Amino acid sequence: MTSPLNRRRFLTISAAALALPAAARGATAPVEWRGTALGAGASMKLVGLEGAKAHGVFRAVESELARLESIFSLYREESALSRLNREGRLDAPPPELLEVLTLAGAVHASTGGAFDPTVQPLWMAYAESVGNPDDAALDDARGRIGWSDLRLAPEAVRFERPGMALTLNGIAQGYITDRIAALLRARDLGDVLIDMGEIAGLGQRPGGGPWKAGVATPDGQIVQRVTLSDRALATSAPLGTVLDGAGTVGHILDPLNGVPASAHKLVSVTADSAALADALSTAFCMMDGPAIDRTLRIHRSAWLEHIA
Repeated sequence: MTSPLNRRRFLTISAAALALPAAARGATAPVEWRGTALGAGASMKLVGLEGAKAHGVFRAVESELARLESIFSLYREESALSRLNREGRLDAPPPELLEVLTLAGAVHASTGGAFDPTVQPLWMAYAESVGNPDDAALDDARGRIGWSDLRLAPEAVRFERPGMALTLNGIAQGYITDRIAALLRARDLGDVLIDMGEIAGLGQRPGGGPWKAGVATPDGQIVQRVTLSDRALATSAPLGTVLDGAGTVGHILDPLNGVPASAHKLVSVTADSAALADALSTAFCMMDGPAIDRTLRIHRSAWLEHIA
């Protein structure tokens, strides 16, 4: 079983101060930090800030990551998401949770149900059986999936049926990427590259021009390069994480038929938000070309960058 929010990735953040000319940024020694965030190795590099201010940014980023994980983590017993799954209802939900669930609902609708965070019971059935659930377990899990049985309101989030549960691993990582980018922008760091599995490139790279990012297979092979200017890139690969010993049962499961996604091996999407790119790249692993095209006509900021 993998850790939450795709923790096998190494989180990296590079940012430069808005007030510092691009040419000067290259001549200014960066201030670096290394540690952990979201349970993964992490590094941050800031240019154009003196030590004390840079370390203040580092602390703010660490604090925000911890706060957001306390909302979205499936592995923290007292996170907002864990409490909802355990109790079937969450009163006074954090606004961030409502924001993510609202976007998830829009993507659920635009993908014909391929994106459905209520798939968590199915994921657990596969994970607990090491990728080989029996028919009874599958039928039980599929009976507890259904976005239409989730109720959202500022007062409470609740399930209409017992035994339901959510996973937000297909969207929360992108959302957290967006929030960290906004935090850095608010601190006058305008040229930003964030890699948390999903990649956001704001402003320009050192030396000018858009940021460059690679689309990589699970084994690290770069198959395409894209440029990012105030855009985010998300890549999903069903076999990037596997649930069985043979490495054949991927972690992206189709809520419509209860089996692992098999339509595509690798999908990359760019969009104006990492959360949207994250959700769409996940859903497209289960969708054919015409269905993907229909979805992209709805989310006009999103572009399909690579599919295999």
